[in-house]
Amino acid sequence: MKNIIGLFCILFVSTAFVVSTPPAEPALKMALLKYSGGGDWYANPTALPNLAKFCNDNLNTDFATDFETVEVGSADIFNYAFLHMTGHGNVVFSSSDAENLRNYLLGGGFLHIDDNYGMDPYVRTAMKEVFPELEFVELPFEHEIYRQRFKFKNGLPKIHKHDDKPAQGFGLLWEGRLVCFYTYETDLGDGWEDQPVHKDPEELRQKSLQMGANIVQYAFTQ
Repeated sequence: MKNIIGLFCILFVSTAFVVSTPPAEPALKMALLKYSGGGDWYANPTALPNLAKFCNDNLNTDFATDFETVEVGSADIFNYAFLHMTGHGNVVFSSSDAENLRNYLLGGGFLHIDDNYGMDPYVRTAMKEVFPELEFVELPFEHEIYRQRFKFKNGLPKIHKHDDKPAQGFGLLWEGRLVCFYTYETDLGDGWEDQPVHKDPEELRQKSLQMGANIVQYAFTQ
């Protein structure tokens, strides 16, 4: 469990940076985190498939373009090095949920949380159950997550207006390692969706997908 990400990192590096014969089946899958509390964890159904395709096209990865849904308290989360979580409302983790997610993250997993608007106070409370000793800190624009395949010298792109606040990227750091990246007031996931869903300009969609690819690349190679 301490080296959960090791195998995934090897797979990512081999598919992303070495020219080789691709396997018959995609080597990796992204996973969507299902949680309790009544929030719409299932929002943005076309987001992860589009992000996976964008990563395959631009990072030479080998992601399946479908994704798995995994419950936060399930051992299945340990099968995925990259978890994505989103929604608009309430988030509740039981004590066993929190323990399971903590073990996953301490073991090398990575969680990306994208506030689809309205989940901020709830997700902060839920993640406090997971890491009571940690606080979300805003990552500086110089952080490596903004300087992967695509460069974002001013941090996160602003995709949707929401409360018209600046887009912010927060992190939970365990012994110097970023285990959870929380994107707030940006709505990256909406930008990943099929264009007709939100009718975002293509320029914004591309910025959103590029930042998503940075998050994925960082998660697998940090």
